[in-house]
Amino acid sequence: MPQDDAMTKSRTGAMVARTVGVVCIALGFVLGMQGLEQPDSIWLRTALGLIATGLLAQGYALVCTLRRAREKKD
Repeated sequence: MPQDDAMTKSRTGAMVARTVGVVCIALGFVLGMQGLEQPDSIWLRTALGLIATGLLAQGYALVCTLRRAREKKD
């Protein structure tokens, strides 16, 4: 039972991380287009931060997925 609970938490964490990653990357690209039109504004730096955050979230989701697959295998 505790192993099932840990796998459920890992699965939920991976799903949330994927969703946050996709939203951050998409929003980063949209704001990046706005930032390229106005290079002196804060939008370009914000967009780069959102893209970096989205990539980190996707990386965390990958780690959670690999960990869950290894635990499922054992």
